[in-house]
Amino acid sequence: MSFDEEWAAARSAAAGRVGMRLNRTGTAPDSGGGGGGGGADLGFRQDHLGAIGHAAHELHGRLAKDGHHARTDTTDAATGLSHNGFRTGRALATVQETWASQLGTLLDACAHISNHLDYSAAAHAKDDEDIRTAIGVSRISEYFK
Repeated sequence: MSFDEEWAAARSAAAGRVGMRLNRTGTAPDSGGGGGGGGADLGFRQDHLGAIGHAAHELHGRLAKDGHHARTDTTDAATGLSHNGFRTGRALATVQETWASQLGTLLDACAHISNHLDYSAAAHAKDDEDIRTAIGVSRISEYFK
């Protein structure tokens, strides 16, 4: 068998195994379950959302406080180096500007995560209450007892 034939056979066998594994995501290989059928669904509890939102809020607070820790010293160093003719002064200023930009993006992301999870939890709680209220006054509730 030539190398090309052996390589083609190995690729073909590997492609078959990958397809089988992907079709069985989330299930044991011999359980017979395929992708999309049965199995666990996406689920969450309010305390999970609360914990993630709280962690994002805490991270935002720490980043807002500690992320600018060296800003003044870095700016002073960049200015001093530039005034004395060192090209590293401008490079250091660029690093400081890049850091500030990326820190701002990260702070915005943390705030977005925290605020979105707070909003989502409140919206889902309101939806659940609306459903409970609707079922309470509906004749359908008689069938659930």
